[in-house]
Amino acid sequence: MKQIKPGLKIALEYGPLIAFFAVYMLMRNRPVTIGSTEYEGFVLATMVFVPVLALSMLALWRLTGKLSAMQLMTLILVVVFGGLTIWLNDDRFFKMKPTLIYAIFAGLLGLGLMLKRNWLELVLGEALPMQHEGWMKLTRRMVLLFIGLAVANEFVWRTMSDTAWVNFKTFGLPVIMFVFFMGNAGLFNRYALEKED
Repeated sequence: MKQIKPGLKIALEYGPLIAFFAVYMLMRNRPVTIGSTEYEGFVLATMVFVPVLALSMLALWRLTGKLSAMQLMTLILVVVFGGLTIWLNDDRFFKMKPTLIYAIFAGLLGLGLMLKRNWLELVLGEALPMQHEGWMKLTRRMVLLFIGLAVANEFVWRTMSDTAWVNFKTFGLPVIMFVFFMGNAGLFNRYALEKED
């Protein structure tokens, strides 16, 4: 896999989310009629997000030669659920997407643990050399994290405003992930393997 500058990678990964947030905040109180259908700001933001994410993933793939399984699954679910949101003019489909993504990840990692296979280690082991025991602990923690995120997403979108959900999706989820990985820094250090020269 070819390496790209960290700033460009972050821009390609988080740019579509920032674009979604910006369009939603700009258009949330300004419905737009396209053809004979009126679209609220949330659906308009989804109309921007889907192609921007697809272009961003295409650029990442062209620059690095590879997309992770998580990136591919996210892209597929965004296209499907974003497409349903736009086609049916119903924002619920897009709001359910994170729940489904996190439930799938929790299920896959949990299944791997039951089968005594650590798929997280298989995918990330080269980038983050760690003893098998460390990977097992991290995987169990990530299963719990993904279950918690799925439940949190369901709670927020079903009980709060669109703006609250957009803020949660744009800022809350990335902060939770950052805090999770910072909280596991001790585990990474304790089970780290020395990289060979």
